[in-house]
Amino acid sequence: MTFLHGWAPVLRMARRDALRHKGRSALVLVLIALPVLAVTTAAVVYSTFSVNSVEALDRELGAADALVSVRPGQTRVLQGFDPDDLGRSEYDETYPEPTAAAIRQALGREVPLAPLVHGDAQFVTEAGVADVSLTELDLHDPLAEGMFELTSGRLPRSAGEIVVSSEVASRGPDVGSTLELGEGATYDVVGIVESTTLREADLAVGMPGALGLAEGDHYGTDYLVGGGPVSWDDVRAVNEIGGLVASRSVLTDPPPRSELPPEIQQQPTGRDGATVAVVGLIVVMVLLEVVLLAGPAFAVSARRQSRTIALIAASGGTPAQAQRLVLAGALVLGVAASVTGVVLGIVSGFAVLPAVQSFSSTWFGPFEVPWLWLVGDAAFGLASAVLAAGAPAWIASRQDVVAVLAGRRGDRAPSMRSPILGVVLVAVGTAAVLFGATNGSGGELAIAFGVLPAVLGMILLVPLVVAGLARAGGSLPLVLRYAVRDAARHRTRTVPAVAAVAATVAGVVAFGVGGSSDQAEQEAGYQPGFPEGMAVLTDGGPTADWTANRAAVGAALPGARVQEIHGVNEWGMPDAASYLAVGVYAGRSDQTPGGVWTGSMLGSVVVDDDATSLAVLGFADPVVEEARRTLEAGGIVGFADRTVDADEARLELTEFEADTGDEVDSTSISLPALWVPIDGVRVPQAVIPSSVAEEHGLDVVTTALVVSGAEIDEATEQDLVEALAARTMVAQFSVERGYVADDGWFIVMLILGCLGGVLVLGGTLTATFLALSDARPDLATLSAVGAAPRTGRGVASAYALVIGVTGAVLGAVLGFLPGIAITYPLTSDTWTQQIDPDLPSHYLDVPWVLVLGLVVGLPLLTAAVVGLTARSRLPLVARLD
Repeated sequence: MTFLHGWAPVLRMARRDALRHKGRSALVLVLIALPVLAVTTAAVVYSTFSVNSVEALDRELGAADALVSVRPGQTRVLQGFDPDDLGRSEYDETYPEPTAAAIRQALGREVPLAPLVHGDAQFVTEAGVADVSLTELDLHDPLAEGMFELTSGRLPRSAGEIVVSSEVASRGPDVGSTLELGEGATYDVVGIVESTTLREADLAVGMPGALGLAEGDHYGTDYLVGGGPVSWDDVRAVNEIGGLVASRSVLTDPPPRSELPPEIQQQPTGRDGATVAVVGLIVVMVLLEVVLLAGPAFAVSARRQSRTIALIAASGGTPAQAQRLVLAGALVLGVAASVTGVVLGIVSGFAVLPAVQSFSSTWFGPFEVPWLWLVGDAAFGLASAVLAAGAPAWIASRQDVVAVLAGRRGDRAPSMRSPILGVVLVAVGTAAVLFGATNGSGGELAIAFGVLPAVLGMILLVPLVVAGLARAGGSLPLVLRYAVRDAARHRTRTVPAVAAVAATVAGVVAFGVGGSSDQAEQEAGYQPGFPEGMAVLTDGGPTADWTANRAAVGAALPGARVQEIHGVNEWGMPDAASYLAVGVYAGRSDQTPGGVWTGSMLGSVVVDDDATSLAVLGFADPVVEEARRTLEAGGIVGFADRTVDADEARLELTEFEADTGDEVDSTSISLPALWVPIDGVRVPQAVIPSSVAEEHGLDVVTTALVVSGAEIDEATEQDLVEALAARTMVAQFSVERGYVADDGWFIVMLILGCLGGVLVLGGTLTATFLALSDARPDLATLSAVGAAPRTGRGVASAYALVIGVTGAVLGAVLGFLPGIAITYPLTSDTWTQQIDPDLPSHYLDVPWVLVLGLVVGLPLLTAAVVGLTARSRLPLVARLD
């Protein structure tokens, strides 16, 4: 009770103070509530998105009590309570697939079973053919209720009827029309259904046996099981005949873990320790950021209460009582901010769910509020408020009582202990980062954990940096000189703001440098198939209908230039009973000069008399002309990604039997060679003239159509692919669009830039307006002695500039350390060296637009905003000093 009596008065005072200073209280509420709101929103969205096995029961089992999956050759199953988590299977190719009767026998009772078979096929669209997922299931069976939702029409009643998804219907076969599968079978479309698991899926559902999925080779059969709960003993009995079981009763009320088969009890089920550690590190860094952002507000609040605290001390109060007065304000505002953040986060999570759902291929679960997570989130907000007030409370409890009561302001001289500790922490963090950079695989974790002491050390060094700027600012213009000296004089509100900006910029720069370097590596290792803008059509086998292929291209791309490429037949010699393996070597050595760049869609060995293929691949005219002369002379054109010390090439052609893989015949051809340096595209292994092919009896066929001279958008490409698929399953049409960075990378960079910008702007504006509020007596004095109104605006802008530039520069310097370091384990000793030995072994790419925007652009923008919004004329206030 004594404890409560000690806190009750200060809590009442804190509540009244918060209501009296609504602007400052609202600022603190926003700073603390925003992270809580963001985390709450993310937690609600993730919990709703994450559909666990129990929530997915109605989607996967319908109204059944269990789902049994049997596969040919699967003799015995060892599974966990949730079949998706643990387990392994034993196989015997001769073991037949268990039947429905075998499942009933294993269960020891007569139960209703509904067979469920999945498969894939192609269906005829308006443009050609496309893929569709097929399901055989009697949707009238009560056990299937909940697996599909009928949106229009009716369910199938006979083998000749089928229902399709809206995605399939949009491609042609709608209700009342006919669905034609690639094999020629046709079905009347009687309804539109949607899967309760997958969104925008291309699917069709027919009656059992109607689609022929169980005939011949298939993946297996699933059975929906009714007739009452399927116990763990029932599950184990079905496992013994090779069935995998998802039981509703076992998943909703799992037995003790000791009931699991001994063989899988020791399999790990927890999270990776490294993952937990990294998540913990992220939480600590976010907490630190919030503390730094909210710190200046509590520093100003503590300064406003300094006279009250001094009177308490003069009356015999203890430092603990003085600290309690400041911390009470943090408790009041922290509780209010946490509750507000959680409530608004739940509302926000519900509001953004439709937008987030549109990016997912699966349906989310029911709206779920993870209350346990949100309690931790609220505790996080409260802890951040108390920690943010900790340093101001400690400083306020040790202030000079006489100086405060006399009206003098300013912080005590900084101690050298903090900078020394800061240097030590920065050194420790730097050492960890360098260790991670040089440790190869696994160094990422060391770099991540090296950032924390480095950031903490930087925070402890900020007072020294601010004091140094004040000493060096004697030659600066008045407003900047005033700003840097005031920042140094009031370090309790300056240091957290500068450190918050620095920590934000450091994180954004580190992630930006690492991610940008990884993208640079991906781009350097990209292997274009042919020059950008060109397209190639290939069709497997020597029996391809190239006339029809050319007609399809002409119909889709009128006006395009189409060239035929010929090459040695590799698919059959010539009756498809064998295949050809090709090797090109430099002279008599076993050196393959082409490296991994050889393997063009044009074929392994192109037959060409006038070097057209080299022109198609984008080689320069002089190279094409020299290649043409070599081919006319009966020579061979080889490709090299390195220096070749040979003036001839050896072409090894080995024929293998298709069924057994045994060697049938081999041919070795040695010819004078022109070695052409590879110019950044994938190339054939060699180009030979038709005379050489005829001399050695090589079967020459058309291998590809090269399409150029037309703009090919993705929609046109898709239509042409469907048209080709309507005739043959093996035709491929590919358009070279060059390296295209993943959309996710741009989204990440955009989020980084926006997040960094918001935090830098927020931290700088917060600290600036708090500083202006705290400095009103000084600004009023300037006005009283004749300073122009623009001087007041200049001082306000200078405050923002000093905080923003100082924090951004410190953060950029600190961020480059882990950013550059992470590029070593991320991009060193990679597969790009195998692609091209001349490529660098390490990639470093700095996103200068992002960095300069944070370090230069944002501080200038903040200064401009402050200068335009700050009051130029202030009412005079009384002051004692």
